[in-house]
Amino acid sequence: MNKTVNMNLGGFFFHIDEDAYQKLSRYFNAIRNSLSTEGRDEIMNDIESRIAELFSEKLSNSKQVLSLNDIDDVITIMGQPEDYKIEQEPVNNFNYSSPERTKKLYRDKETGSIAGVCSGLGHYFGVDPVWIRIGLVLLVFAGFGIGLLAYIILWLVTPEAITTSEKLEMKGEPINISNIEKKVKEEFESVSQKFKSTDYTQMGENVKSSAQKVGSSLGDIIINIMKVFAKFIGAMMVFTGGISIIGLLIGFFTLGSTSFMKLPWIEYFESFNYTNTSLWIICLISFFAVAIPFFFLLILGLKILVPTINSIGNVAKLTLSAIWLSSIIGLTALGIITSSELAYENKIVYKSYLNKNFTLNDTLTLKFKNNEYFSKDVDDRTDFELVQDSLGHEYIYSNNVELELMPTDEVKPYIQIEYTAKGKSLSEARRNADKIGYKFRNDDTNPTTLSFDNYFLMDPKCKFRDHQVKIFLFVPKGMYIKPDHSLRYYDITSSDYFLFHPSSDDYVYKVEENKIKCKNCPSNLLEEEEEEEEEDSNQNDDNATVIINEDGVQIKKDTTLTKNKDIRELKINEDGIIIKTK
Repeated sequence: MNKTVNMNLGGFFFHIDEDAYQKLSRYFNAIRNSLSTEGRDEIMNDIESRIAELFSEKLSNSKQVLSLNDIDDVITIMGQPEDYKIEQEPVNNFNYSSPERTKKLYRDKETGSIAGVCSGLGHYFGVDPVWIRIGLVLLVFAGFGIGLLAYIILWLVTPEAITTSEKLEMKGEPINISNIEKKVKEEFESVSQKFKSTDYTQMGENVKSSAQKVGSSLGDIIINIMKVFAKFIGAMMVFTGGISIIGLLIGFFTLGSTSFMKLPWIEYFESFNYTNTSLWIICLISFFAVAIPFFFLLILGLKILVPTINSIGNVAKLTLSAIWLSSIIGLTALGIITSSELAYENKIVYKSYLNKNFTLNDTLTLKFKNNEYFSKDVDDRTDFELVQDSLGHEYIYSNNVELELMPTDEVKPYIQIEYTAKGKSLSEARRNADKIGYKFRNDDTNPTTLSFDNYFLMDPKCKFRDHQVKIFLFVPKGMYIKPDHSLRYYDITSSDYFLFHPSSDDYVYKVEENKIKCKNCPSNLLEEEEEEEEEDSNQNDDNATVIINEDGVQIKKDTTLTKNKDIRELKINEDGIIIKTK
């Protein structure tokens, strides 16, 4: 078994066989000895960084230790030190093979004017950067600032070529010992030339360098701001995704687990479960449909915060996506089925005459009564609630009850009760309506009182189908009624026909030709009724005549000018405006 050595190379940490380490050390010593003193350290740093990149490409989850074969592969790519003689003319009889390299996009700040974007694009596409600069300027003026926006975006997303390896990659040159040494020596020669130059060219270069520093500082500030903003967004994604998933898990294991506890809303849920699907299945589908997007949001936030974090893999992504899509399809199907269960509405109508002992000379008292076991106040309105009676029987309880007074030509008053409900067909909607349990009282013991329940009951197994009870009381002309104040919560009669005053239970109303009028209300209430009748009459009076001829404009209409005078004729001519009243 070979020993392994821990090695730090180019800022990366590696595990390497002892034999491989010794060979790599000899290789580095040979390179160092072949280099001249000038720029030796910089060249070695660039070579080590390049070799570290090659080593990183060879490692994986299943392979964490570098071997002799890996060292040989790297030496084949980089070449032997004796194969390169920078001081002499280049030769082509290399003893290694290097595949054709593709260029990478970097910013070349050394030859650039501001941030090196155009210079980098010039290297990448093999064109003179001047043409790219001209194109961007044209886009700035002709494209409403598109060129400037494109330049800023490329500035932010394109890395700068800093190391020698990156500069070689930018130009598409092989990254080996020869090119690295050559590039470093060129940079040293350039620096030496700058120090030797003392003319105005050097001053221009200094000004250019200062401008580049200003541009670089501005770019660094913008990049840092964008990085901080991105980290904030990533943190918010992680927080939102994590909290949402935790809440969904708690909800799933508490509300969705009926085997652990008897939850009070289970029967309530079943009253709306038209598909008869198990509760845990609906909870599971809903959990996947909501939790999976939050999970991906969490992963995306972690990726923004920690770019080096490992991905969950394509298999996991595809599996979760398939589960999410299946959940959405399942919920959609449940929604369609539920909608179809409420597609049609139908009703059952019951007609009943008042007690035979009631006559038109009597005054009929109208009232609504509540069941004190279910509700302590008659004005409580509940469209749907699950209740139990004193014997423990469960019911669906609803106050969805309405009363409307209607005129009739019959001699005797009568009641017409409509039970309405919904279903997936008209026949099923009718059957659902027939399951409503509702009561009213008008018996021999008190024939002058008509008492309505303010609620109705149903078996929870019937499920809620938007059930409703509508009561129509048909009253003939000349009949007297005495409504209780409780009617104000359930009466829907048009105020044009019956204006109810709930301030007192002693008010008596008489059914007249086209309206039910109060007979013993205070004068102020009666005046209000008269004013409303007058307004209705004015709004409904459209019998007007407009005549335009040689006499001018003439308008004839019956309307009220004051309480005692009516406008009979209005004429506009050369004499002015003439109004004739009755």
